[in-house]
Amino acid sequence: ATGARKKARAPAPLHSFLLAGRRGRRAAIRCAVAGNGLFTQTNPDVRRVVPAERGLPRVRVVYVVLEAQYQSSVTAAVMQLNADPRRAAEFEVVGYLVEELRDADTYAAFCDDVAAANVFIGSLIFVEELALKVRDAVAAHRDRMDAVLVFPSMPEVMRLNKLGSFSMAQLGQSKSPFFQLFKRNKKDSSGFADSMLKLVRTLPKVLKYLPSDKAQDARLYILSLQFWLGGSPDNLQNFLKMIAVSYVPALKGADITYSDPVLFLDTGIWHPLAPAMFDDVKEYLNWYGTRRDANDRLKNPEAPVIGLVLQRSHIVTGDDGHYVAVIMELEARGAKVIPIFAGGLDFSGPIERYLVDPITKKPFVNAVVSLTGFALVGGPARQDHPKAIASLMKLDVPYIVALPLVFQTTEEWLNSTLGLHPIQVALQVALPELDGGMEPIVFAGRDPRSGKSHALHKRVEQLCTRAIRWAELKRKTKMDKKLAITVFSFPPDKGNVGTAAYLNVFSSIYSVLKDLKKDGYNVEGLPETPEELIEEVIHDKEAQFNSPNLNVVYRMNVREYQALTPYANMLEENWGKPPGHLNSDGENLLVYGKQYGNIFIGVQPTFGYEGDPMRLLFSKSASPHHGFAAYYTFVEKIFKADAVLHFGTHGSLEFMPGKQVGMSDACFPDSLIGNIPNIYYYAANNPSEATVAKRRSYANTISYLTPPAENAGLYKGLKQLSELIASYQSLKDTGRGNQIVSSIISTAKQCNLDKDVDLPDEGEELPANERDLVVGKVYGKLMEIESRLLPCGLHVIGEPPTAVEAVATLVNIAALDRPEENIFSLPGILAATVGRTIEDVYRGSDKGILADVELLKQITEASRGAVGAFVEKTTNSKGQVVDVKSKLSSILGFGLSEPWVEYLSQTKFIRADRDKLRTLFGFLGECLKLIVADNELGALKTALEGSYVEPGPGGDPIRNPKVLPTGKNIHALDPQSIPTAAAMKSAKIVVERLLERQKADNGGKYPETIALVLWGTDNIKTYGESLAQVMWMLGVEPVTDGLGRVNRVEPVSIEELGRPRIDVVVNCSGVFRDLFINQV
Repeated sequence: ATGARKKARAPAPLHSFLLAGRRGRRAAIRCAVAGNGLFTQTNPDVRRVVPAERGLPRVRVVYVVLEAQYQSSVTAAVMQLNADPRRAAEFEVVGYLVEELRDADTYAAFCDDVAAANVFIGSLIFVEELALKVRDAVAAHRDRMDAVLVFPSMPEVMRLNKLGSFSMAQLGQSKSPFFQLFKRNKKDSSGFADSMLKLVRTLPKVLKYLPSDKAQDARLYILSLQFWLGGSPDNLQNFLKMIAVSYVPALKGADITYSDPVLFLDTGIWHPLAPAMFDDVKEYLNWYGTRRDANDRLKNPEAPVIGLVLQRSHIVTGDDGHYVAVIMELEARGAKVIPIFAGGLDFSGPIERYLVDPITKKPFVNAVVSLTGFALVGGPARQDHPKAIASLMKLDVPYIVALPLVFQTTEEWLNSTLGLHPIQVALQVALPELDGGMEPIVFAGRDPRSGKSHALHKRVEQLCTRAIRWAELKRKTKMDKKLAITVFSFPPDKGNVGTAAYLNVFSSIYSVLKDLKKDGYNVEGLPETPEELIEEVIHDKEAQFNSPNLNVVYRMNVREYQALTPYANMLEENWGKPPGHLNSDGENLLVYGKQYGNIFIGVQPTFGYEGDPMRLLFSKSASPHHGFAAYYTFVEKIFKADAVLHFGTHGSLEFMPGKQVGMSDACFPDSLIGNIPNIYYYAANNPSEATVAKRRSYANTISYLTPPAENAGLYKGLKQLSELIASYQSLKDTGRGNQIVSSIISTAKQCNLDKDVDLPDEGEELPANERDLVVGKVYGKLMEIESRLLPCGLHVIGEPPTAVEAVATLVNIAALDRPEENIFSLPGILAATVGRTIEDVYRGSDKGILADVELLKQITEASRGAVGAFVEKTTNSKGQVVDVKSKLSSILGFGLSEPWVEYLSQTKFIRADRDKLRTLFGFLGECLKLIVADNELGALKTALEGSYVEPGPGGDPIRNPKVLPTGKNIHALDPQSIPTAAAMKSAKIVVERLLERQKADNGGKYPETIALVLWGTDNIKTYGESLAQVMWMLGVEPVTDGLGRVNRVEPVSIEELGRPRIDVVVNCSGVFRDLFINQV
């Protein structure tokens, strides 16, 4: 294996040796989106087998599969059948990968092939738009065909099944056992493939003894599935013989004999050198311990143990070269392996059965690497993330999900600036992240001719080394572990070394180090206060990056830098020979920071292009400078960190040039992070950039809380304006009304409110109703300014907010309707007591109707008061939340008068609906517990101990309280789940309001075109609300498929829309483009 021998000089990166001397061939690649490899460019003709004409009956077979592992097996089976001198038929076959059907020419060729075929086979067709294409092409010829066999796929395609009298056309209406498999089962939504496997085991034995044709056809369908899942050329030969002799009229009664399927274990342990598959982990470990080929490192009981998760279909079809390469590489590096597999789509059972000791409940492994690329439960079909997380929590080791290329050939991927194919990003990067998967390293490519996977050896080395480094964290003592804490300086030269979004960095580092020291880590010489820590690291609170004030921890000479940094020569094109002028004293490269025992606090160098912002934004050929590379070389090779902790949102490592997702070893983030496990504290409200850090710097991103939000309030002229409006309301019917309005107009102009509100001239005589309207508009603007949310101060890791600080957050949580949980908003409940809807009040306030502005102010104040009274009851004298549960049950029980009711009884909202209030405040109590919970330090220590950090969504805690408590491995969302129905509902209201306002401003005409920016974070927080706004302006609605995913839209009729469709010019942020490329 490659890891066993180290070369003196670093080899050229993967790009260079694969593309060397191929200039002539590159022109031959058809590229739908130049340079981006968006569509699979392989030619289905490589999967076509046409026998020589011998005058025998011909069976024409077309098959469609998700991945190419069946290609070599099917081709081998058909070649053997056609080579048999005693054959009674000739077999002509052609195969398509489902993604190829996006291409119009390929789809036309597919339709032609289907029209000529008499047997169709499909498997794992789970992308709706392509499933519908397959359905349309096959449905037109289904009745004519001799057999149509579709194995686990979307219901639309499963309904095509036809084998004699056996059919699934009624799937979705009938009570048949097959329909039961596809029913949406809340408890175990991934179970249909596993239920099917159980049926496959038992049904043929039962059906054999039933006389009817229907039973025999059903039996042959299930035998077909057994043959298909068996996957070997022998199984597939017998499968084709069975279908041909049973269903092709020209071969009825022909002399064709077939054997029963050779069955493999549904789940088990597989090793390429083992004599058989194992169903018992103890048996496997006994065999492993007696291996004669194993070296002493492997026999060492202290060797790290890595669990591997494999797809059974790759093993049984013989497409396992990439798996063998990973196993051999790990063993060459001294790690033992337990490679487990499953035939269905649920790997949670095998993980618990084979990787956890049933007696001690401790894991047999120190880390797990999934080589399937799919979500742990449900694969490409319907996922069950809670079930996956429960299994991984029991296992409690780092969980890495590596990727084989599925929809691209190796060459397409290498030539692509985008990296991975967008469908693969959605299926095999975004979905595993929801399980807590990390490090999407591409470890295997695909051969365009044979369809077989092959190992990418440089990538396999990277994957295996990193997996072992994560495993070592489980085994090393705390006293011996070395941690490199990296702080940032952005923007540079602004006196802000050690800054991050919403975070007090040095106070947080100090809090972390105190906790680590208490926990047994070696933090020698830690100063007494955070201020002293700043002094020692940067000597000056206002330090600029290149100032002489920063503490130099290491001077690296050029020879040492070049010897330890294999990619140093790739930086010379942009930065010349080292050491260069950044992070250098002219002779050496300088590493800034300070060491405390086994903890190093370092300052990440700047990007390098800061003086040239256009180059910083647009240069694709850019690279990090020598000082940047020297910093990470120092951390990995000289300080020898066991892990690096990037502290706060955000640095520039993950934004370095390279592919967007699925990097090669010529991509700079991959080169820079090297083999160091990367832990990254990231703001909970920024999941989109956290996702960039996860995918491009292989980070385990741990969320931290943003500071509690407070209402901005009013000051100076605005406060004076508020007082004038109050006096107008009490004196407007006296002779002083006009005079006060004049003062209001004059003060509003001093405060620049005339930029937002149309104001008449001062001193102009106005009738009473117009005076009210002017005051109402100014009052509405003041309310908007006053209630605007601002973050209070900076967050310190390990210090959750007090309950009082959380009041404003709770008020804002209470301001949203949550229909899916039957929770009504507090402003909505209060508005209903005076016979109004809150929407109506908002609309009146926007128009400046004084009575509505005043009512909205009363509702807002009553909301704050009621929530404040509730929080007061659940806290102690120090303002800390104490035992919320018992306090809540006594409040929500019958013992005490409810504090919110007590408060509201002193306002005009005394008649508010008690039941709705009780439900809402029960929910707010749960939210309060989450807000003050704290696991930010706990999650860091979990990661440093080589354990599994529970994943959780990032986003806005007000809209989605599930973001709390922080200290979770932050992820975005399933890109195929947006926009949700709730987002669409909100978007419709916003769009109609916007168009109403535009129409009023444009003399009753609708706008022709609206421009809109789509941001990544915004769409994650709102589950696609801005995306839904674009759709509703156009007058289209998203349509969910049978698995609840959104992959297409349908137009709404103009009659239903009640207005013209609006053209939309959309500008996407780069992060939106990368996270939601399906939607793009």
